[in-house]
Amino acid sequence: MKRFHAILFSALAISGANAENVINIPACCGDATEAIQAAIAKAASYRGKPVTLRLDGGNYDISREKASRHLYHVSNTTSEEENPDATKHIGLWLRNLKNVTIDGNGAWLVTHGEMTSFVIDNCENITLRNFTLTAADPSVPEIKILSAGDKTITFEVTPPSQFTVEDGYFYFRGEGWIMADGGRLTSLPEYAQVFYPDRNVTLRCESPLKGYRKARQLDDRTVLMEYDTAPRVHAGEYYQIRHGIRNEVCGFINESRNITIENAEFNFLGNFGIVGQFSENITYDNIRCRPRPGSGRTDAGFADFVQMSGCRGLLKIRNSHFEGAHDDPINIHGTHLKAVASESSDRLTVRYMHGQSYGFIPFYKGDELEIVDRHTLNCIAPAKVKAVRKINNYDFELTLDRKLPALPEEYSLDDVAVENVTWTPDVEIINNYFGRTPTRGILITTRGKSLIQDNTFFRIPMPAILVSDDARGWYESGPVKDLTIRRNTFIECSSPVIDINPEIDRFDKPVHRNIAIEGNRFIMTNPSVAIRLKAADNVKVTDNIYDMPATGSSISPESLIEAVNTTGLQLKDNKVLNSD
Repeated sequence: MKRFHAILFSALAISGANAENVINIPACCGDATEAIQAAIAKAASYRGKPVTLRLDGGNYDISREKASRHLYHVSNTTSEEENPDATKHIGLWLRNLKNVTIDGNGAWLVTHGEMTSFVIDNCENITLRNFTLTAADPSVPEIKILSAGDKTITFEVTPPSQFTVEDGYFYFRGEGWIMADGGRLTSLPEYAQVFYPDRNVTLRCESPLKGYRKARQLDDRTVLMEYDTAPRVHAGEYYQIRHGIRNEVCGFINESRNITIENAEFNFLGNFGIVGQFSENITYDNIRCRPRPGSGRTDAGFADFVQMSGCRGLLKIRNSHFEGAHDDPINIHGTHLKAVASESSDRLTVRYMHGQSYGFIPFYKGDELEIVDRHTLNCIAPAKVKAVRKINNYDFELTLDRKLPALPEEYSLDDVAVENVTWTPDVEIINNYFGRTPTRGILITTRGKSLIQDNTFFRIPMPAILVSDDARGWYESGPVKDLTIRRNTFIECSSPVIDINPEIDRFDKPVHRNIAIEGNRFIMTNPSVAIRLKAADNVKVTDNIYDMPATGSSISPESLIEAVNTTGLQLKDNKVLNSD
């Protein structure tokens, strides 16, 4: 390793002298984590002058063992009970950098162990491009059912996952981790999904590895399991197994601006997706989150692929492919914090309520907020933040620029939440493919100007597009104010295909406004609800085509729309096409 570092820094000195400011990072055998970290440190010495870190197109192994260790609290990951130590093990740690490009030049970054592949923290003008990210030991191992009987199943473990059979017990093993049925060696929970190759669909299910009596290894990758009563599985099905603890993330963009990830292949995102948090202007262009074609794997992610929490500016997701997630491919939202105390007329203590989001600062001085009715999700009053005081990882005291509003007589602080409306992005999601996910395609709750256009959604088993907003469950805010859903194709997706559905238990006035659903094609298997609208205003549904099998009776386009507490609904030039 010393010899390699000498070669590396020689290359740094030579390339740093030319006008292009290029730092070359040659591929080598063995662990490249420290070499890449050294190159990033060298880039910092340019003090904001544009610099490119260029890989040479080979394989670069990055490991948990050599990773940088830093504490980050990340939205929608794990609770303190699930993961008491939120320290992340980071392969590429970019902090306080400006004008840096990492050009993979076709390189493969191969992670070893459960780790966070990259963090971009407090940075500006950062681009990651031209690389493939994969895992030597993906923390979602897979099996393929070869045969199934009343009391046995035989399966093959899909490469590159490793396993052992010891004393009749089966264990998946990775570098520094183990997943064991029934908590024999660990207390990790186990979750599963089944992939049906004939339909290219995954659904959540019980793990077929639960409840067996004895396991026996038949050859290098084949295992026979004995049961009192075997699970109902069938030859040719694939099962994806994970433990469900989001102790790491694939990537984390924190308090940064002008970040671009382009022309990148993500064959495995573990143990969560790419999270943007309090960041501004993020672009994903031609990213492909999917298992590597021809690898035999059917899964590419441990949970969501792209999660944007409390961001602002323009978020662009274009020309990309999302297939093989364990949760939502894209989720864009803010966070409602619940009001819990008020020590004076202009001070309000608020709390993170969902256990998987805590610890990060929810407001900055000068941010605007809305005080929200938790039941109706309507704004009670706006305010501006004059000061923020952290009490603990869950509670924050906000000093406001005005007195707290009077609440209705039957209300208390328990009925109130707050949303940071400064950190809500404009969104463009254009020309992407969504498939093979057990949940939704896109969740979007932002008051910014949003466009979802020219995308394809294939057999999504929940709403392909969900516009939610809630302050009593996940606490993901907030209202939509300007959303266009245009020229998308929805192929055999579940009903409702588009769901405008704020989670309210009391209706006062509409939550979501100014929504245009126009020029889309819905390829449906039956005359079910295509669009559901709830607590919405000024919704235009125009020029959409609903394509479905002939039913022998006339189906009107209006019958495919369900509207509750919706005002200003305009329906025009929608058509139902029947095919034999």
